[in-house]
Amino acid sequence: MDELATALGRNIRQKRKEKGFSQDAFALATGIDRSYIGRIERGEVNITVEKLYEIAVVLGCDPASLLPAQTTLWSNGG
Repeated sequence: MDELATALGRNIRQKRKEKGFSQDAFALATGIDRSYIGRIERGEVNITVEKLYEIAVVLGCDPASLLPAQTTLWSNGG
């Protein structure tokens, strides 16, 4: 489900930028490799629920708020 990973990554990137984190600073704060953060934000990987929670803690938000709306994903019949 590439659409889900892409939409999630887009949401994470947007929230990271809102919080003023560079990708390097965000990687350091989360303990996740910078190149992996980039892959997450581009939707190239499916992250675990554990990683989602680690990211949400650093961003100071609820993990569910990073997930895309279901209607966004399946509006094209996907």
